Amino acid sequence: MVIELKIPDVYRDDEKSVCLLIEYFERRRSSGDLFYSGAHFERLGGGGDCEHVADRFDSNDLVAVTMLGVSLKPHGAIDLLTDPDGHWNRLLSLIPRDARLEDPRSDALIARGGPAWELWERLAGNKQYAGKPDGSGPVVAGKLLARKRPHLIPVYDSRIKQLFGRPKRDHSFWAALAAALRADGGALRDRLLRLRDKAGIGEDIGVLRVFDVIAWMHQGAPEPDGER
Repeated sequence: MVIELKIPDVYRDDEKSVCLLIEYFERRRSSGDLFYSGAHFERLGGGGDCEHVADRFDSNDLVAVTMLGVSLKPHGAIDLLTDPDGHWNRLLSLIPRDARLEDPRSDALIARGGPAWELWERLAGNKQYAGKPDGSGPVVAGKLLARKRPHLIPVYDSRIKQLFGRPKRDHSFWAALAAALRADGGALRDRLLRLRDKAGIGEDIGVLRVFDVIAWMHQGAPEPDGER
């Protein structure tokens, strides 16, 4: 069952949302570098969905997820990079680089049994599949998928769960967000694009990342070092 996604008022407040986006993507430390490490997440190395790396995990992907405050253990990192059983390449190659969550044609990719679902379950450690990479889990899995397919898989962590009041065991967030993006002729999607453009953060930042950053920043000050 898909639990409807209730959209908080912050997304209807253009001024606040734009300020949050600018703060996240443009604020700098006294040393001159970007304050929020997560501002590099989708851009490091040209992005995880670049054609030459789209169907495999590489070192840039492992570094990128640390910018969102998570990491794998050394043996888990080696597993992703070497892909000894071939699962990572096989599943990534079944998910088109240009697949978008708001496109109904993507439903089969994220549905139970689809390649994105299976990839998440293998990375998250579902008992059905052996060989979870050391240090991986549901949050790490979601951020790895968001890096590899940023227009299809949203970042999902405790802050997102809290703001949207999602259940403890939530297996319908992807589908719920897809439905929200498609509702009313794509009104939410269009609003997120307008907010991105008003903030001037770059057209390479996708709808799902705009959605995530507004939610994350809306909930208050981060850790002092700006991680995430």
